[in-house]
Amino acid sequence: MDDPAARMRVLRTLESMGCSVLREGVYLLPDSQANRQGLRRLSEHMSRINGSAHILPATNLDAQQGRAFRALFDRAGKYEELIKAVEGLRAGFGISEPSAIARVLNKQRREFEAISALDFFGSPAKERAAQALRDTEGEVRKRMFPDAPNSGRLTQTGRYYFKRLWASRKPLLADRLASAWLIRRFIDPEASLMWMEKTQQCPSTAVGFGFEGATFSNSRDKVTFQELLAKFSLDNNETLARIGALVHYLDAGGAPVAEAAGVETLLEGARRRCNSDGELFTESEKTFDLLYEAYFDAPGKDPVPRT
Repeated sequence: MDDPAARMRVLRTLESMGCSVLREGVYLLPDSQANRQGLRRLSEHMSRINGSAHILPATNLDAQQGRAFRALFDRAGKYEELIKAVEGLRAGFGISEPSAIARVLNKQRREFEAISALDFFGSPAKERAAQALRDTEGEVRKRMFPDAPNSGRLTQTGRYYFKRLWASRKPLLADRLASAWLIRRFIDPEASLMWMEKTQQCPSTAVGFGFEGATFSNSRDKVTFQELLAKFSLDNNETLARIGALVHYLDAGGAPVAEAAGVETLLEGARRRCNSDGELFTESEKTFDLLYEAYFDAPGKDPVPRT
């Protein structure tokens, strides 16, 4: 390829797929259907931009070669770094606000997911990292949601809403997507999500949100996102409260929020791009993560300087 920008995009794609570099122009991936499809699509793309690629299976490897190739995909070191970072957060217990620790912990959870996505063989370090995350998330939850519920808040303790199935209805509009993001990031990190059809009955074992008759739904002056903030005592988090105001404007109108149009444009782009509700939620999580970062770093101020 003569185009340096196109070449760089191909290299970044190979990196994102988890390829290991054997030498310049030669990359290695474990043989799986998903990896084959990814390389095939990349090869077709390269042909369209006047490049070339050859996909060759590595066969008849001896035991030493097999071990050497497998070692190229060892993610244990990354897991160990993650474990140290997660365990280091415990030093802030009793000093930092639990919500601030949760914010950093959410980043570590996303980092774990990114490492796991390219961990083709697994390792004991992966389970240790997962356990470190679970233990620290559990401790943060205890501090954020003590056993005794606040008056006028939850009718159940915060721990009741942990590792639960949470269900909402389609279509996945801003309030439902934002509420699901809030649940996974701040309320129940190990939540399972279910997106029901309009006429589908909510399972008795699920916590419903975002529709009439659900455990958590719109009230006279709050959308579901804001109700969740209030019920779980998160409404004193200024960053989440600002996101709540934005979601309220998108879902129910009211006081305009400058960033609302941009957020809605991003969500609409995700709807057009994604082929499933799960993909749409994953894309929307990125939008709300970035919005949280922007608001958190500039509390009480516009996240984007005015000109």
